[in-house]
Parts: sequence; structure tokens; C-alpha cells
Amino acid sequence: MRRTTAVIGGGCSGALVVLELLRCTDDEVLLIEPGTPGAGVAYGAARPWHLLNSRAGAMSADPDDPGHFVTWLRGRGIAAGPDDFVSRRHFGRYLYASLEAAACAYPGRLRLFDSPVARVATGPDGPALVLADGRLLRADRAVLAVGGSGGGQPAGLTEAGRSHPGYVADPWAPRALDAIPRGARVLLLGTGLTAIDVMLSLVEAGHGGPVTAVSRHGLLPRAHGAAGPPVTLPHQTRLRPLMRQLRVAAAAHGDWRPVVDGLRPHLDALWTGFSAEEQDRFLRHVARHWEVHRHRMAPAVADRVEALRASGDLTVRAGRPARIEPAGPGLLVTFADGHQERYGAVVACTGSCRLPEAAGPLLTTLLGDGLVRPGPHGLGLDVDAAGRLRDAAGRVNPRLWTVGPLRRGALWETTAVPEIRAQARALAEQLRTVGERMEERPARPAIVAVNQLAA
Repeated sequence: MRRTTAVIGGGCSGALVVLELLRCTDDEVLLIEPGTPGAGVAYGAARPWHLLNSRAGAMSADPDDPGHFVTWLRGRGIAAGPDDFVSRRHFGRYLYASLEAAACAYPGRLRLFDSPVARVATGPDGPALVLADGRLLRADRAVLAVGGSGGGQPAGLTEAGRSHPGYVADPWAPRALDAIPRGARVLLLGTGLTAIDVMLSLVEAGHGGPVTAVSRHGLLPRAHGAAGPPVTLPHQTRLRPLMRQLRVAAAAHGDWRPVVDGLRPHLDALWTGFSAEEQDRFLRHVARHWEVHRHRMAPAVADRVEALRASGDLTVRAGRPARIEPAGPGLLVTFADGHQERYGAVVACTGSCRLPEAAGPLLTTLLGDGLVRPGPHGLGLDVDAAGRLRDAAGRVNPRLWTVGPLRRGALWETTAVPEIRAQARALAEQLRTVGERMEERPARPAIVAVNQLAA
């Protein structure tokens, strides 16, 4: 008998899960995504100048065909090789095209629902999903694939500052940057990849005013170098010896990139092997330094950023805003050291923050209902080794799963396509095995979708 699996969220994580469920199981798959499937935040709002921060050869949606994305690009007249960094827009369209192709290859098994999930209820027969438009979907199991937690409210942001037109809480919202006056001084809260994307968007829009990016450490992502084989390090299980080992290996090799790349396949084993105290020490003292080396800028983007810094159009500084409040048409920012500056706009670019404070509407409801609970350090949700969610009492729910960034904390390396792709394949194989063992019972039809993937 065919089982039904609901996938909540149709961004990158959700798309990869759907593809693996169609390939590896006989399930009927319900994809709940109010936006364009495959796009998500990372790719749906991307502009042509927003490049992938990984080489095209690492971005295949098919674990069995590493060159699938590059082949798709070339088939559409886009000259790209496995070592090239292409527009994120291309990847969002590629995921959508992959879903389309899978829907055709496995006819009648994929249904798309364009209303977000408002609430989830669980019972012995599986989860029931209440959509925002009032429809009720029933499934045998559900996969939460909504990406990471949202950005939290910056410290010191007053209520009046939050509602001020010069404060941009979500730079990926449609036309979010359009209201920033040209030539105005702009403060970016964060110095990571999101801040780089916002800076490039301001430049492309002809903003022309000075931009300052601020974070606690004032560190920008490093740049990718030439592709090369990774360097494998001897096995190490403790944080401090590992950091010494990394420094020695990077100095001996003359380039830290192959050393970081060589460590990547072992990161989750290292992370889970650390004690809670070591994990906390890593988060406080090492995490940001690791992130800027691990999640790098494409070389072309790094060159543009360096030129903007050299011209004075972009300033990067270490600091912490202590208060953000209206001051006439702009905002007055008081930093922790007492220094004050006026800006025409302040843009939040801090990325994912910790749970439960940074939970979006659905996660807030799930947490409030006790169906899930924050995982270690509040970085994601609590899961078992297979990715099944734990409820408020710590019980594993065999019918609720998650993949991708929401596994952060239980895992460390769980936000990039290669890792999410592997999780999606493993999940599909586990669900197939579970489905084969499940006792036969009458099928419950799901509500029929009102729209399907466009032809």
C-alpha cells in the first residue's frame, strides 16, 4: 500500500527531500510550499550578482550524478564548469526544473499545496497538518524542511526603532532595500555572506553612499582559492589539540583552504564527540573564525568587496550596537563603547539566531504545542541520530522528521547542499524500510491539491 509523506517547506532542503522520496520510495508526496518550489530564501530573492559560494560541481541535486547541475547549466546555454561559481538564481531554477522532471518521471505521486502550514497535530495514525487556508492534510509521516531559524531582533533596538522606515529587518523581503535613500549612510548589522549580498545589491542599485558593516569580531568571509585536493589530518578528538593541529597543518601547507576542506567530512563526528563544555567553548571562541574560513566568498565577489573597501565605500568594523533609536529621518546608533553614529538606514544581516527567540510562526507553534523542543545550544531542534524530532519531554516521534539547518546543534555541518543531499537520501531509505515493515491498513486520501507544478 502506498504511504503518504508530507514535506513542509519547498526550499533547497525540501526540494532535495522530495526528490529522494520520489526516487527511493513508493510514497505519495505532499509538498507544502507557498512560494516557488526550489527557490526558498537563499535562491528566490537572489539577483544575478549573487553568486553561489560553492563551486557548481558540488551542487548536484542527485547523489548518483555529481555532474547533474553542470550538465543542466550547459543544456541551457550557460557556459559553466564544475569549478565555476554561478548565479544563485540558476540554482533555484535548477531545483525547480529537477522537481518538474521528477513529477513527470513519477506521475501521480507529487502534489503541491501553496498555503503554509499553521499547525501540526499528531496521533497514532500519523500527523495532521492544518493549512493557513483551512484545509486539513493527513499523512503517515511528515518532514520539517523549513530551513534555519530566523534572524533575531538586534540587541538595543527600541520599539520605535523597529517600526522606523529606515530599519530593514529582512533584506530578502520584496523591495526591502528600495526605500533606502540614495547616498544615505547605511549600517549593516553583520559582516557575513548576507551583509555582502546586501552591499552588492546597494551598489547595483546605484546607492552611492558610504556603508559600514559591523559585527562582534568584524570578520568578513574569506575568499575561495584555486581548486585543489583536500589535506587529510590525523584523527583528533579534543578541541584544543585540534585547533593546534589545524594551525600547524595550514602553515606547513602554505594554504589553509585544503586543510579546512579536508576536515569538513569529519566535522559532525568531531562535534558529537566534543563534550558539552567543549561545544560551548567552540561556539564562544572559535565558531565565527571557523565560519569565515568554511563559508567563503566566490573569487569574483571577494574582488568586488576588496575594491569597495579600498575606495572607502565599504567600512568593516568590530563593535556591538547597544541602542538603535529614531533620530529625525534616520536612526541613531549607540555602540557598546559609547560611540554614536547617525545612519539613514540600518539593515539586519545577522543570519540565523538561536531558538526559541528566533523561531518563525510555525516553529513557535510547534514549540508551544510541545511537539518539538530546541536542540543543543538552541542552534536547531532536538533530534535523534536519524533526524527524528523529539518532543518537549524528549520522546522521539517516529513520524516527524527534519533535515538541514534545523539539525544544527545535534550536528554541526548541516547547512550546505552536499550534507543536506546526503541527509535526504538517508531519510528516504529509512522511510522506505519503515514503510516495508509497517502493517497494512486502509489508505486515507489526502486533500487534493488545487495546483500542481507548472508544466
